[in-house]
Amino acid sequence: MTRKRGLTEEAATASIDQACRMLRLPTIRQQFKDQADGAARDQMSYRAFLAELLMAECDDRARRRSERRIRAAAFPREKSLRAFDFDANPNVDPATVNTLATCEWVKKGEPLCLIGDSGTGKSHLLIALGTEAAMQGFRVRYVLATKLVNELVEAADDKQLSKTIARYGRVDLLCIDELGYMELDRRGAELLFQVLTEREEENSVAIASNESFSGWTKTFTDPRLCAAIVDRLTFNGAIIQTGTESYRLAHTKAQAQRAAAD
Repeated sequence: MTRKRGLTEEAATASIDQACRMLRLPTIRQQFKDQADGAARDQMSYRAFLAELLMAECDDRARRRSERRIRAAAFPREKSLRAFDFDANPNVDPATVNTLATCEWVKKGEPLCLIGDSGTGKSHLLIALGTEAAMQGFRVRYVLATKLVNELVEAADDKQLSKTIARYGRVDLLCIDELGYMELDRRGAELLFQVLTEREEENSVAIASNESFSGWTKTFTDPRLCAAIVDRLTFNGAIIQTGTESYRLAHTKAQAQRAAAD
């Protein structure tokens, strides 16, 4: 680009557009005209106008990075903490969840266990807290427990186990959902244990389970291995009991009753 002085408004606009393309500044390219018109109208200084443009670009880049991290986490659906109904489930303490939303536990590599029956909100909290972590710059991965174990077994058969374990070991937060729904054979349990050991005290693991710890022997049939896995998932970690009463079922029943009354 050749720099010229005394450009017309049309030529200046074209030059800015070209420069933004070359420098990969899509937000400034989209907003500079409106921002320039607003700056002239508000009699902003050159520095203030430049700051507004640059901050808009930075904010948009941060938003796009968050969106990429959330997509990379592979959550099955969108869930947020704002949408969680604390009134419907008094077992869950809002202050505890708000503290977890700061993601200090992720920064410290600490675990989180969400324990409760189906419909009590544990998966909602798992996804919502994982989303908060992704928005704050952490690398997050969500996976169902059975899918993870199946992937590990296939990787072991293909002699790719070390690579697969390392891939799961690199993320800052690994969210494992539906742990305890199905019994795992000894091989599957040992492979899962390897993933947990790879992450121990370095990167966080968050799990959601419909079984209390005392019932995990149904999933991990080897008592010693079960005890070791519980130890990995609870040491220095947070445990939230979401209870046994399904507010999802209660909500469905309430809707049906209202419909019948109408």
